[in-house]
Amino acid sequence: MEIIALHVSPTHALEGRPQDGPRPDPVAVQRDHVEVRAGLGLVGDRYFNHKAHRNAAVTIFAAESLEALHLDPAPDPHAVRRNIVLRGFPVDSLVRQQFTLDGIRFQGHRAANPCAWMDVVVAPGAFRGLRGHGGVRCVPLDDGILRLGPAVLETSPADQVLAEA
Repeated sequence: MEIIALHVSPTHALEGRPQDGPRPDPVAVQRDHVEVRAGLGLVGDRYFNHKAHRNAAVTIFAAESLEALHLDPAPDPHAVRRNIVLRGFPVDSLVRQQFTLDGIRFQGHRAANPCAWMDVVVAPGAFRGLRGHGGVRCVPLDDGILRLGPAVLETSPADQVLAEA
């Protein structure tokens, strides 16, 4: 398994109507590492310590979900604006699961549903194609640093699965 993309942005670039296009992102979104803070999210991200997103401060996405769209050329994994893009693990299975990514524990909460913006920033039809494969919104339980490259993801035993809310 590996971390192939990291995205931290202080602003929403995908606000308003998709037909109007995204706003420019004021900072480079491609990172080689991110700082994770327990209960808060990723340092510098728009959802960091944002009360409305306490259980959804970090979004993890599977690169395979983009590849399943069979687009040529393959879209940049940063286009979906998910914080952490992994290759080699079925990320959508982490809903309501506790897991550890490179030594940092996370609690998965809910699915990250795609929006109509995917048809604009990825390709026409991506919104529909990513339904059920938009990733998982979670909260970090530990502080740490995540880096691009090979990574280890471990899931918790079934008895630690978060009960349906």
